[in-house]
Amino acid sequence: MAVQLDARPPVAPAPRPTRPGLGNRLSRIDTKYSPYLFIAPFFLLFGVFGAYPLAYTFWVSLHDWDLLGAEHPFIGFDNYTQLLADPDFWHSVVNTLGIFVISTVPQLLAALWLANLLNRQLRARTTWRMAVLIPNVTSTAAVAIVFAVLFGRDFGMINWLLDHVGINAIDWKANRFAAWVAISTMVDWRWTGYNALIFLAAMQAIPRDLYESSAIDGAGRARQFWSITVPLLKPTIIFAVIISTIGGLQLFTEPRMFNSGTNAIRGGPLRESQTVTMYMFENAFAPHYNFGYGSAVAWLLFALIAVVAAINILLLRRLGGASRKEVSR
Repeated sequence: MAVQLDARPPVAPAPRPTRPGLGNRLSRIDTKYSPYLFIAPFFLLFGVFGAYPLAYTFWVSLHDWDLLGAEHPFIGFDNYTQLLADPDFWHSVVNTLGIFVISTVPQLLAALWLANLLNRQLRARTTWRMAVLIPNVTSTAAVAIVFAVLFGRDFGMINWLLDHVGINAIDWKANRFAAWVAISTMVDWRWTGYNALIFLAAMQAIPRDLYESSAIDGAGRARQFWSITVPLLKPTIIFAVIISTIGGLQLFTEPRMFNSGTNAIRGGPLRESQTVTMYMFENAFAPHYNFGYGSAVAWLLFALIAVVAAINILLLRRLGGASRKEVSR
């Protein structure tokens, strides 16, 4: 009797699932949680030096907080009510907005034009690009002293030049609008080069093929600038506008140094050029030492910066949409 043997090889048992090793588990944990660890230092520093002082300032603004007193009674929003009815506060707001408009608009336009020039094929381009930063690294005190001499009433160079064209001497410190112009000139001279380098860095990222194609189609430099450069620089322009808004509405050093004297924090005898930050310093520290009232000024300045920045962004978006429609036609 023949015996049939099964020629099929025996089936090997299925391998048992192995548990991931310690190295694999650590790798997964590292991939999942290490990004949070890397960004944690920023949020820790912001919480200590940003969020906490902001919240503490708001808490102080709700008190009658005399720096020389031992007790600080809670008064709610009385500081804000008093501040909104304070004519000196609104006077400083008008000064701040006036200087901001006169300085920021020409500054950004000049920076955009200067960046467009530096983006061309120039000899010693690196030297020229570094030279525009010289005003920014110069000491603010030295700049203020020089401009105070230039805008002097009796022996200033600006009045000397105006006299040659038949214009009477201007008292730059006593005239409100003249003080705005003098301080805005100082701000523009210091920060135009800085913004120009920001625009230049963004222009370097624009593909050269777009300019070559437009040149083949017959577009000149002006057409290329408004149809290619400016639309593609829109995110950078918004960034520069926001940064300029924050810096312009927090202006303190230039008007403070421009108005020398025993009570320079007032911005002149009739507060001709006193900004909101100067008014905040005047109330929070010498001579009033009303820290609660000064904190309320700081919070209203924060609200003013947020409102103006939002308005600027909306205007830029509308202008950007209008320019795109015009180009598409």
